[in-house]
Parts: sequence; structure tokens; C-alpha cells
Amino acid sequence: MEKFETFTGIVCAVDRANIDTDALIPKEHLKSIKRTGFGPALFSDWRYTDDGSDNAGFVLNQPKTQGASILVGRNNFGCGSSREHAVWAVAQQGFKVVIAPIEGDIPGFADIFRNNCAKNGVLTVQLSSADVDKIFQMAASDEPLEATVNLEEQKVVFGDTEFVFEVEPAVKEKLLQGLDDIAESLLYEADITRFESGHRTQMTGA
Repeated sequence: MEKFETFTGIVCAVDRANIDTDALIPKEHLKSIKRTGFGPALFSDWRYTDDGSDNAGFVLNQPKTQGASILVGRNNFGCGSSREHAVWAVAQQGFKVVIAPIEGDIPGFADIFRNNCAKNGVLTVQLSSADVDKIFQMAASDEPLEATVNLEEQKVVFGDTEFVFEVEPAVKEKLLQGLDDIAESLLYEADITRFESGHRTQMTGA
């Protein structure tokens, strides 16, 4: 996967809590055996009308969110089934970051969704409810809202407003280096080859 680099992007703020993976990509889109082409299926039940045309009332179809790369939701984002297709749809729509609030004992993200994001190059950012409320207030304008995301410094900047976030060091390093699980394993290819060579010798001798 690509290295995560500091970027400035447009925000798409979906003001709903408990957005589950079926809302992110309904089950009828899970028929493909390929890992491509899921972007148009993101939020399809909300994004399109019954005749397949764009739902003008849904925020992702509004002019101010065209080309958005920062997705903002409410708490417990990505709950529901463990389908990795949900993250593929988010990433293939062009989103590099998903922001959600921690609210009491309710996390910003479901654990499996958050882990799948890290494995697919998508950064999940948990902020306080108050901070996310501020983002939604800024996003309410008819004009596009831009933010700069700096993973190295762990901050999201909206003009003069800056939000600092926490991230697991291992996840941060993998995103910055662009390492998925396979690429990370290949860093130890020499050690793996050496182990396998010795293992084969032992098996042959037996």
C-alpha cells in the first residue's frame, strides 16, 4: 500500500452515529471476488434513490464534498459485521482518513473496522465529542471544508483550529512506511528463508 503522507483534503461529514458496515457497503455489493470497484457502492442505500440516480440530499452527493478525502462520522463508526469490503469501499471512494468521537465508554470505531483500516492504509482518528462537534459545525457551511492531516505530528488542522490525536506507534509506523501485513512480513524475508532452509534439512534427515 502507499505511504501515508501529510495532505490537505476536503471533508465529508456524515452526521450519524453507529454507522455499521452494512450501511457502508450493503450486502448486495459483496458478490465480486476482486478487491476493486467498491467505491461507488459506499453508502449506496443513502447515496442513491430507488431508480439509481444520485440522492441530492445525501452529503456525499453535494458539490461541497466532491473529491473529499476526509470522512467524519459519529461514535461507533464501522460497527456490525467484520466485512473488510467496508474499508475497501471507503478507501476506493478516495478517503484517506476517517474521524469519529470517543463518547464516554463508546469508542469512535468498532475494533475490527479500525484494524481493517490500518491494514488498508486508512488512518482512523479518534477525537473528543466536543472536537468532532466543532468539525460538524464547520462542515455545515455551503462551502467546501478543508483540513490538513499530519500523521507524523499527529494532528488535524482546520485553518487556525488544530486537533491533536493519539495513534498506536505500530500502526503509525506501518502507515508512514506503507506496509501492509504481507509487506511487513517480507522485511524478514532473509530470516524466514534461513529458517525454512534449516527446517527442510531437518525434515529430509528424518
